[in-house]
Amino acid sequence: MAGHSKWAQIKRKKAVNDQRRGKLFTRLIKEISIAAREGGGDPEGNPRLRLAIQTAKDANMPQDNINRAIRRGTGELPGMQYEEIVYEVYSPGCVAILMESVTDNRNRTVAELRHLLTKNNGRLGEAGSVAWMFTKRGNIRVPTGKIEEDELLHVVIEAGADDMQPTDDYYDITTSLENFEKVKQSLAEKNIPVDSAELRMEPTSNVRVEGKEAEQVIKLIEALDEHDDVQNVYANFEIDDAVFEKLAQDN
Repeated sequence: MAGHSKWAQIKRKKAVNDQRRGKLFTRLIKEISIAAREGGGDPEGNPRLRLAIQTAKDANMPQDNINRAIRRGTGELPGMQYEEIVYEVYSPGCVAILMESVTDNRNRTVAELRHLLTKNNGRLGEAGSVAWMFTKRGNIRVPTGKIEEDELLHVVIEAGADDMQPTDDYYDITTSLENFEKVKQSLAEKNIPVDSAELRMEPTSNVRVEGKEAEQVIKLIEALDEHDDVQNVYANFEIDDAVFEKLAQDN
């Protein structure tokens, strides 16, 4: 899928910068608190919390921070009361954007996001106008150089993965929601290192954009992703890698 591998690399580099300035921890704390509130504070019986805790540990979050986030979510400690909101957006070129946010002030968040959209040629869609174009999938990344491609492919397919695609830095493994934990467990049992494992919304089809519109799409997505209340941004674009190279040179 042209452009998406390059976007994934940009996101990975951005995650490192987010971690350095503490923004990653803020997002993870929100996710842990929400997961604990919705499904209870025991990760053994709460898959969402279990995944959030593992992601936080992978980012080297101190255990005390994790425990406090869980206790705030379950109400054992006072703290911010977060609300999850999904926004559905159309960008230039009719690209669909699904944006997951967590906020303690709905009115503030929507006002700030509307400002960003107006500034970057996007617009909010009605509820349901975009969500139907996405489906929740599991995504696992295994670093290249740690295992032969054929061996890894055999392991993950046997465990129930749907697909595996190699990139320069990692093997990109896709699973159904139902088989996500099974594939993760199979990798762990065989001591295969995992760079990241997450549930995310995948587009069921893509819209190709070029030239000026392609640049506008990327700038809008980056602006939304930078907002403190935005947890995840998903889009159904197809853009040539050359556009990303040009934006990198311009910046």
